[in-house]
Amino acid sequence: MMHASSRAWRLYRCRRIDAGMAMRRFFSSSTLVFLAILLFLVFWIGGGMINREPPAPAERAEVPVPTVAASISQAQDVRPTTVLFGNVVPNQTSILRARVAGIVEEVIDQGHRAERGEQLALLSADDRSAGVARAEAELRSAERDHDAALQLRQRGVTSEAELQTRFAALEAARANLRAAELELSNTRLTAPIAGTVSDVMAEIGSFVDAGGEVLEIVNNDPLIAEIEVRQSEITSVSLGQVAQVEFQGGKTAEAQVTFVAPVATPETRTFRVELTIPNPDQAIPAGLSAQIALSMQQQRAHMISPALIRLDDAGRIGVFTVDDDGQTLRFQPVQVVQAKAEAIWVTGLADQARIVTISQGALIDGQQAQVEETPRQFRNVLGQTLDAEDAK
Repeated sequence: MMHASSRAWRLYRCRRIDAGMAMRRFFSSSTLVFLAILLFLVFWIGGGMINREPPAPAERAEVPVPTVAASISQAQDVRPTTVLFGNVVPNQTSILRARVAGIVEEVIDQGHRAERGEQLALLSADDRSAGVARAEAELRSAERDHDAALQLRQRGVTSEAELQTRFAALEAARANLRAAELELSNTRLTAPIAGTVSDVMAEIGSFVDAGGEVLEIVNNDPLIAEIEVRQSEITSVSLGQVAQVEFQGGKTAEAQVTFVAPVATPETRTFRVELTIPNPDQAIPAGLSAQIALSMQQQRAHMISPALIRLDDAGRIGVFTVDDDGQTLRFQPVQVVQAKAEAIWVTGLADQARIVTISQGALIDGQQAQVEETPRQFRNVLGQTLDAEDAK
């Protein structure tokens, strides 16, 4: 027991010695210098943070109120004109075809002005003349037989049936003669319409079958202009409406609407419209491209300079106007109903609208501004304007 107590005491003394040595190492000179520097830094940084004044709140930048010029625009009655492009075609086109087969013996020259019913070509008669002579002889024979049977019947020598048989033979002979004469007359080709021979397909000496093409005739008086009208404009087009036509090359003429399609073309959703153009001297050929100006329904619109048009964030076109308070700017979407090089006519505004004419930089809907009257030298950007005093 004494031995165990001695061992515990030695172990306790060793641990005390080790702890003392550790403390001496911890409180060495280098350690104390490091701790002193660390404490100095802590007090220095902490003192600066405590004594620092809080940052001043950021001052709101004052946005300067822009200055704009504006004038009161007065709407006016306008009849917009839509300009469409189309093709000019003949009033009539006819292909002259052979009714019977034969060799072309005569044919008119290309460019000939033909009247309706005029003979333009002749095919070979071949044996058709002989067929007419034969039919005439058969008719004379049938007439004699019928006359003889009629006399015998009147004397009661022959029966009624025999007389009817001779009469039927007579009618058949007459029909054969008419058929032979028609066959012969079909060798003469006549113009079905009045017009100009535009093409000759069968030359003299060539053979054509029945139904074969011989020549083409076109009638250019009047001419027909064909255009496609948009859905938004078709309600302004009516029969008898007058339009101005300008042909490729500079010639102009007046036309009249003679046909409006009752159903839209499925592929384009447009309506086919035809206009008749008088061409009595046929000085204007068919096939030209043409520019057709059609007047639309009358509307109330403002005439403004294209430079005043703006775009909003949605991509709509419009102009800025001044609200009733004389300071607030409003973006007003508009629709262009007519456009020319120097001005456009727009709808979508009130009958009187104070439109911004001069500004610097971009404007925003609802923005406040200092509004001044447009200088007189710049008032040409609007059509019909009123002074602010006159508008009251």
